[in-house]
Amino acid sequence: MKYYPEGLGAHIEKRFESIDEVCKAIKEKSVFEGRVFLCDDEHNLHIDLGGFEGIIPRGEGSLGILENTVKDIALISRVGKSVCFRVMGLKKEGNRIIPVLSRRAVQLDTKKNYIDMLRAGDVISARVTRLDPFGAFIDIGSGLNSLIPIDMLSVSRINHPRERLSCGDLIKTVLLNKDNGKLTFTLKELLGTWEENAALFKAGTTVTGIVRSLEPYGVFVELVPNLAGLAEPDDALIPGQLVSVFIKSVLPDKMKIKLSVVEAFDYADAPPKLNYFVSAGHIDFWQYSPDGAVKKIHTDFK
Repeated sequence: MKYYPEGLGAHIEKRFESIDEVCKAIKEKSVFEGRVFLCDDEHNLHIDLGGFEGIIPRGEGSLGILENTVKDIALISRVGKSVCFRVMGLKKEGNRIIPVLSRRAVQLDTKKNYIDMLRAGDVISARVTRLDPFGAFIDIGSGLNSLIPIDMLSVSRINHPRERLSCGDLIKTVLLNKDNGKLTFTLKELLGTWEENAALFKAGTTVTGIVRSLEPYGVFVELVPNLAGLAEPDDALIPGQLVSVFIKSVLPDKMKIKLSVVEAFDYADAPPKLNYFVSAGHIDFWQYSPDGAVKKIHTDFK
């Protein structure tokens, strides 16, 4: 099976029109997706399967529920969203035949055959599920969540993950480390080195950027997620504001880009587009800073 984040498997959404179809799915242990329309008072999840209404019992709704390591909010929050499942059997209630489903079974398979096999430095696809001040939670497969800490979202500093990502975004990310089974991911290593990003800009040109911080010695303006330049101090500017800037100079040995603010606009209405320099495969070592730079920034995945 392909280990998609939930909500990406439109091709495996299933509508059952006959008992024979349901029985075939049980026999073949096929994986499907469906949208939850109800979480009942016992926290069972109900899914519209076309000719049938499927039920995911509470304990089968998420890996960790039976182990008491995951709270029931993980089930309640699935209403209105797609979840993966296998059809495990059938039960009868009055005149109704109800397919009994399991999301937990798919998650166990995903963990064993995919997530547990990942190594630090592996690049994968993920979907952003929640943004908190300390980082971005991501679905790394079948509804299993992990975290990208805020300082791992880019080299350019931000005050909140919403300045970099939006809920629902499909992104690329790389496994940073495993700590007793707890996985932590990072994004900045995929967004290019200083030299790769600086090559997109040229002294004498004027471009747009986002004000990220105001310091006594100047204003940091993000040109792209992994590259910021410094402009003269200006107390009238506000973090998050969109500005046009004139590029005065590009200095690789100091990892500096000197800017001059031309004009200020409103707040940026959406996070800047991510430009991936690496989008698949594996990374052992990543060096952000140029070889001759005084300040060294790198990540050793080994």
